[in-house]
Amino acid sequence: MKLFHRVILMLALGLLPVMALWSVLFYYSMVNEINDEADDVLGDYAELIMRRALAGKPLPAPNSGSNNSYSIVPVDEEYVNNNPSIIFYDEMTYIPEKEETEPARVLKTIFCNAQGDYFELQVATPTFERIDLLRNVAYHILALYVVIMLTMFLVISLVYYFNMRPLYRLLEWFDGYRPGEKNSTVPSESSVLEFRKLNEAARSAVDRAEHYFEQQKLFIGNASHELQTPLAVLGTRLEWLVDNTELTEQQLTEMMKMRSSLSRLVRLNKTLLLLSKIENGQFPDATDVDISAIVRDNMEIYEDIYSERSIESKVDIPSQYIVHVNDVLATTLVGNLLKNAFVHNVEGGHVNVILVDGTLTVANSGTEPLDASRIFERFYHKGSAESTGLGLALVSSICRYYNMPLEYSFADGMHHFTVCFNNK
Repeated sequence: MKLFHRVILMLALGLLPVMALWSVLFYYSMVNEINDEADDVLGDYAELIMRRALAGKPLPAPNSGSNNSYSIVPVDEEYVNNNPSIIFYDEMTYIPEKEETEPARVLKTIFCNAQGDYFELQVATPTFERIDLLRNVAYHILALYVVIMLTMFLVISLVYYFNMRPLYRLLEWFDGYRPGEKNSTVPSESSVLEFRKLNEAARSAVDRAEHYFEQQKLFIGNASHELQTPLAVLGTRLEWLVDNTELTEQQLTEMMKMRSSLSRLVRLNKTLLLLSKIENGQFPDATDVDISAIVRDNMEIYEDIYSERSIESKVDIPSQYIVHVNDVLATTLVGNLLKNAFVHNVEGGHVNVILVDGTLTVANSGTEPLDASRIFERFYHKGSAESTGLGLALVSSICRYYNMPLEYSFADGMHHFTVCFNNK
């Protein structure tokens, strides 16, 4: 979830209970205000009726055709002692003229005449429908909530657009950053202190990463270079022992295992050295290389090596396709893709090689997709004893060197590796 969306969501959730509480307080304050006004009217009306009744003047009509009415009932002293002298309350009053029940605010009070007789006066005046008021309050509060959220959305959008651009530029820069490659400088234009500190921290982190990356490349290159001589000496001595020493069958078997392990170590060392040279830009020479010829030569070799696995191959390439690259790297790129297709195939599987419009696709049979996020990492491989885990990493490094897009996909039981030679 983006920061902008999270802020909007948190504000919406935080504002919701506030608006709900405010609507409840608003509703009850409105009811109290209306009741206060109605009680003042009832008090004045009751005072008028009591004055006229005590003065012997004519009283108003008991009912004027609405729920604005009054009644006077004689009561005894016991009733007076057991009931409050004045009380206000709400009730539903039946109006005979309308033949319906309407809400009313009612005042009950007790008064006494000169003869000591007690009377209860009940006065009612029209009031409001609480359900209607509650519905209207809820509707308007909801409308207010929507208006506030839309306003906040607009304001926050403007704030983010004008104030968060340095952050998004930095994130965009990090998305395109690749260690060891020519990267643009870290964005630094911002008047906001926090963003300036963030950019400085990013620049410091990148400098450290570049320093460690260079040290790593230097170490791998030096180590691989220094290992070449002792590995060659070990290989020569193993060959001498096999050729000039009487060995038992068990000893000879162990010797063959040692030579196989040494051979794998030599291949691994050569690959690491080649990777180091590529990353250090030690292949500046480029010539016109025929990719189609390299594909045909390598297919012939691997078809012969893996003939016992009954792998069917299909090649659809033009008679010639020229690319201006280093011939060693071009051969390594194509050779590793084809070798990978044969080594990691299934018994009786297929290898399809297609070169169309500058795009080379090498596909081989498989049972399940590989992890696309890790397939080009060094030492990542699945199951093959022949694999060093560096073949596809080497392909990826060469493609980065020449800025050639490299993609992996899995469809219809086939692994597809695609290299586009047009975008060099």
